[in-house]
Amino acid sequence: MIRIVIAEDQKMLLGAFGSLLNLEDDMEVVGKAENGEQAVALVKKYHPDVCIMDIEMPGKSGLEAAEELKEDGCKVIILTTFARSGYFQRAVKAGVSGYLLKDSPSEELASAIRSVMAGRRMYAPELMDDVYAEENPLTDREKEVLELVADGKNTKEIADELKIKAGTVRNYISIILDKLEVKNRIEAITHSKEKGWFK
Repeated sequence: MIRIVIAEDQKMLLGAFGSLLNLEDDMEVVGKAENGEQAVALVKKYHPDVCIMDIEMPGKSGLEAAEELKEDGCKVIILTTFARSGYFQRAVKAGVSGYLLKDSPSEELASAIRSVMAGRRMYAPELMDDVYAEENPLTDREKEVLELVADGKNTKEIADELKIKAGTVRNYISIILDKLEVKNRIEAITHSKEKGWFK
């Protein structure tokens, strides 16, 4: 019997996925979570074979939970509406066994679970084309600066925190805007979030 935990913040979908999988002769849903925190707790409590995880959930996201469960021996399948290469790359780095889109036919989910249990990786075909296309062009230091900008810090606060001059921070920011081909800090943050590049 394949034991499964499902994490999904939309209650109707959570119930539907649970019912669908419980209809399979070789599967049993042992836990349902509405966010990443609950998912991690249920995995640690029940030690399921597979955790099916949405990405955008309140509190801890599915990607954060997947990163936390990397060493846990539970296979993670991301099930999301987002076909974003940045999210996909981060999921692959977190060691997920599958990344499927919610608009896939329902029978695909059960067969993906069986494939993952057999040691294969299952990724939505539409994501495979751009998996290597979009690497984050920023250096580690530039990422650090942009994350501080996203935290609402101004140039002086960033300079103080990183122990560099305010002029150096301004240089970093103009390099970031150039590399991301955006006009201002807000666009840089939005662009990075859409690509799934933020931690």
